[in-house]
This record gives sequence, C-alpha cells and structure tokens, in this order.
Amino acid sequence: MLYWLYESFNINLFQYISVRAGFAFFIALMLTMFLMPRFIRWAQKTSSVQPINDWAPDSHQAKAKTPTMGGIVFIFATIIASLTSIKFLDTYALGGLITLLLFSLIGFQDDWSKIRENANLAGLSARVKLLLQFLAASAIGFFLCYFSDMNTELYVPFNKSPLFEMGYWAIAFWALIMVGASNAVNLTDGLDGLATVPSIFSLLTLAVLVYITGNAIISSYLLLPNFPVGEVSIIASALVGSLVGFLWFNSHPASVFMGDSGSLTLGAFIGYMGIISKSEFLLILIGFIFVVETISVILQVGSYKLRKKRVFLMAPIHHHFEMKQWAENKIIVRFWIIAMLSNLLALISLKIR
Repeated sequence: MLYWLYESFNINLFQYISVRAGFAFFIALMLTMFLMPRFIRWAQKTSSVQPINDWAPDSHQAKAKTPTMGGIVFIFATIIASLTSIKFLDTYALGGLITLLLFSLIGFQDDWSKIRENANLAGLSARVKLLLQFLAASAIGFFLCYFSDMNTELYVPFNKSPLFEMGYWAIAFWALIMVGASNAVNLTDGLDGLATVPSIFSLLTLAVLVYITGNAIISSYLLLPNFPVGEVSIIASALVGSLVGFLWFNSHPASVFMGDSGSLTLGAFIGYMGIISKSEFLLILIGFIFVVETISVILQVGSYKLRKKRVFLMAPIHHHFEMKQWAENKIIVRFWIIAMLSNLLALISLKIR
C-alpha cells in the first residue's frame, strides 16, 4: 500500500525502504499490542495453555497454566504490516511471506496437537515435523532457484569471491539451513523471553545484511554480492516490531508463550534471510545462542547413546544452568548479552574481506 502511494501519487517518501521498514515496525508493534491481550483471554478461556513435561525443572510446573501459541499473533501482525509496506509482488519479499506462512502452519499444527491432548509430547512426531519442514524449505528453495535472479554460488565470510557453483544442490543446502535454523530457535525457546530477544538481534543484523545486499553501491563498497533483496528487510523490521510487542507479554514472568508456531517460524525466516543475503555460514555467529543450544542437545544425546553418560545436568543448556540453581532471569539476561555481542561481531566482520 505504501509503495502504491508512491507510484500512484508520487509521494517520494514511500519509495525508500528505510521509511517503509519504519512504518512496518510500528504497524506490527501496535497490532501485536492490540491483539495479544485478546488472544491471552481467549486462550485462558479455552484452556489453550502450555503442557509441561514431568521431567522439566520444578520451576516450570508453575507455568502449566500459561497460554501458548502466541506466535500466531505476532506472525499474523508481521504479515499484515509487511503487506502494507512492501513493493507489490516483489519476488524475494513474496518468498519471505511464504516462509512465514508455511512454517507457522507447521508450528500451529504441532501446538494444537499438544493442547488438544494436554501433553507436551503429543504434538507432531519428530519424523513428521522434520518431513514437513524439509518439504516447506525445499519448496522455498525451488522458488528461489526458478523464480528469482539469485545465483546458486556458495559464499563464505571473509572472502569476496564465491567458492563454487552449487547448481541444483543449492536447494538441498538451503533447505538444510532453514530447517536447522528453525529447530535451533525452537530448542532455545524454553525460558521466558529467551528466544525472543536473540531473535530480535539476529533479525536486526540480517536486516542490515539484506539491505546492503540489495543496494548496489554499498554492496560494491563492502565487496558483497548484490541481489535486489532489499524489500525483505521491511518484513524483518515488521517481525522485530511484532516481537517487541510480544516481549511485553513474554518477559518474565511470561503471560504467554510463542509455542512452535512462533519459534519454528522465526528460525526458518532467519535461515531464509541468511540465504538471500548469501550469509549462510555467518548465521553461526548471528545465531550463536541458537547454535550453542543445539550443540548442547547433540552432545547430550550423543554422549548418552555412546557412553551412557550425560555431558550436562539437562539439555538444552539453559536447563543445565537451571539445575545449577541459577535464577531464571540471570540465565535469560546473560544469554541476551551473549547474543548481542555475537551479532555485533557479525556486523564488524562485514568489512573484513
């Protein structure tokens, strides 16, 4: 709509991505702030609350009556705000919206199954969830390969030239990136606000990367690849706005959880932005907290299967610190600080070529 105003009435202000990103941020923020209290009341009335595992730390049992599935609210707000601000039928923006929609549907199905059965383990099976994620991610990868002008070359940090051409293997690689990021954020979402703020930091960093990638002058100066992907930074800005609104209710003690409908979608979109900015490997630094949480689970499961011994008191690693009697707020804020620092390092690395 905003870009249409520029084209139809020559309102030059709306031709700038930065301006439309600012509008998208505030539209998503206000929409989330308006809808979330109403969603919380509906969830409480219909018992759409978070089932808690019996093996979870004792402090989590008090959260059993907390509404979940808040992700559907901030994803909805993001999509509406984005549609009002992006250029109509922009290929990369359309891919971003498809990513939000497909993964939120997968997450919603998982959340709803848990609520219906009132059991944390009653959602989609791991195999079915992974299959659906890979199908969705592969469809998005196919879309990028055949309906956009993005090449399939592989870039790595600190190198101004691509390593090699991936060809059709790019679809499989991109699907792996998106599914991995999706599940990494999902594993991190275990404490109030723990996944929310690192996601905000990651999205802000990626919004900068995508904006630079879409700007021929800046990308040339920084020796980065150039593709017309700038409109996706508007979606990222909208998502940051909706997450800020969500954090108002998700901060400790949380009044609502995002559920898989939020965490799976956030991770997938972070992966998508890493792909279109050719920053797939830089995601390790951008999403450092998510990577650490995932590695802790891999180490725990692998060690127990091979040695019958645990590396951590409980995995993911934030539960390990809970078992060591760290206060929940202390764990959350310290993880936020690490996420902020790792994203600053990611931004600093842009000039190293």
